Amino acid sequence: MKNNAELIFIPSPGIGHLTSSLEFAQLLINRDNHLSVKILCIKIPLTPFSDSYIKTVLASQPQIKLIDLSLVELPPQELIAKSFEHYIYIFMESLKPHVKATLQNILSSYPRSESQPVVGLVLDLFCLPMVDVGNELGIPSYIFMTSNVAFTAFMFSLLNREIEDVFNDSEHDLLIPGFPDPVPLSVLPDAAFNKDGGYAAYYKLAQRFLDTKGIIVNSFSDLEKHVIDALSDGQSQAPPIYDVGPLIDLKGQPNPNLDQAQHDKILKWLDEQPPSSVMFLCFGSMGGFGPSQTREIALALQSSGVRFLWAMRSPPTADNVDRTVPEGFLEWMEGRGMICGWAPQVEVLAHKAIGGFVSHCGWNSILESLWFGVPILTWPIYAEQQLNAFWLVRQYGLAVELRLDYRSGSDFVTAKEIEEGLKQLMDKDNVVHKNVIEMKEKARKAVLTSGSSFISVGKLIDNILGRK
Repeated sequence: MKNNAELIFIPSPGIGHLTSSLEFAQLLINRDNHLSVKILCIKIPLTPFSDSYIKTVLASQPQIKLIDLSLVELPPQELIAKSFEHYIYIFMESLKPHVKATLQNILSSYPRSESQPVVGLVLDLFCLPMVDVGNELGIPSYIFMTSNVAFTAFMFSLLNREIEDVFNDSEHDLLIPGFPDPVPLSVLPDAAFNKDGGYAAYYKLAQRFLDTKGIIVNSFSDLEKHVIDALSDGQSQAPPIYDVGPLIDLKGQPNPNLDQAQHDKILKWLDEQPPSSVMFLCFGSMGGFGPSQTREIALALQSSGVRFLWAMRSPPTADNVDRTVPEGFLEWMEGRGMICGWAPQVEVLAHKAIGGFVSHCGWNSILESLWFGVPILTWPIYAEQQLNAFWLVRQYGLAVELRLDYRSGSDFVTAKEIEEGLKQLMDKDNVVHKNVIEMKEKARKAVLTSGSSFISVGKLIDNILGRK
């Protein structure tokens, strides 16, 4: 067993990926004092907030060091419009020489008398091309999935296909390990249908799962036992699965887009509302709608009469109010609704006034809602969110369905649909409320000493450190 063992984390720079990656790094060093962590920070103009977020989180963590990777030339911008997944895959491939040079510097900084102190690379899904670097330097790789085990199972299902076998609408529903029923193609990620490299990027990433020593997932056994068991039965070729969640940033690190005055204003307004009376609408760091869809949401809120806090990426101003919300809406909502640009999501979901969450079904948001026992109305937008929404509604009854297969830019949800969904979600007799409260208790038990995730983290550390 090594006395001083170092893990190198290479997270994707997107804030949704960084949040749980940093929580996991802190969990490991708090759990075992033999471990230390270095995080390789990838710079990319698409995620300007990432750098400041990492530095804020790590300010009080001396056992976690930050190393900035040198800037490299980005792939052509026009590739993003064709396929974001392909763009990121090409970018990560181009980073491999720089990651190798950085790792060699780290290794050479240790005395030659010591055995190699770096015991593993912890790679985000999109950073899996770095498995090659680890292999060259004799360092084993682990994958850290910031999404759920269900999405991991979808990725493994791709290995039953070919790299040119892009999905098309005429195919039968898909069999995914751990799902009792076939999954409709309409809830698969956009990349599955993308002929411009998105599908191929997913396929290549799925292949690299087999080259890792373990798959670490931000989830917990009571939530995804069937899928974990299906991937652990020896048939799927999957490496060991370590469910270590829910990993949630309960401190709610400060966001540069949210000043303290706005933060305090939001929480003061919530303090003034009755318990479980407010609907929270928030669609993630990359989510937002055009004027016509925004107006439908406003009409639905007005018709339903529900109290609401709406985090809108571009809130109405004096110049654009007529194009953003219906005439008179801002006057009508006085006292019963609030619109803001950004909201401290964790603090909002934890607040006693919140009774429901209209969400894009990003995995971090789902875990936060379950942790605080807040039921979701599903409005997926991009990435694997449609699959998340399907899984939540159809498999576990943990959310109310607004849409499962919404596609940004091609779909439109009417005010009538939204109003009906809001009323269902706020119906306290809806079985979803009971299911979510039960899962809240299971989520909190999972991370306690002797809980399933606590045990799983121990097994992972034993694997990393070579303990029997």
